[in-house]
Amino acid sequence: MIRRTFIALISLSVAALFSPIALAQENHVAEAITHTRQAVDAGLDGKADGVVEHAKEALKHAQAAQKEKSNRFVRAGIVHLKQAIKFGEKGNAKGGVKHAKEALAKLDHAPH
Repeated sequence: MIRRTFIALISLSVAALFSPIALAQENHVAEAITHTRQAVDAGLDGKADGVVEHAKEALKHAQAAQKEKSNRFVRAGIVHLKQAIKFGEKGNAKGGVKHAKEALAKLDHAPH
């Protein structure tokens, strides 16, 4: 009986460890930072569409992080990511880079 209970507990532990919920959790702030850096790099290469692409992905992660736990640095990063997207969509890579760098500075201060 003890052996069966022990095996059942081990099985449940392994199942919980590899559950979709555990696998779905990720560090959204770190992902937002990674994509924001990619937006900056794209903008420095003069690729406004790259700024938009990466800033939108960063924005998704930043918003998810903000939804999980509100943070003033993430909130400020979201504002600048939206501006980076706006400038990038107008073809202004330089303006997009400016706001992406501001977003990066804010997101770097957020706990992650």
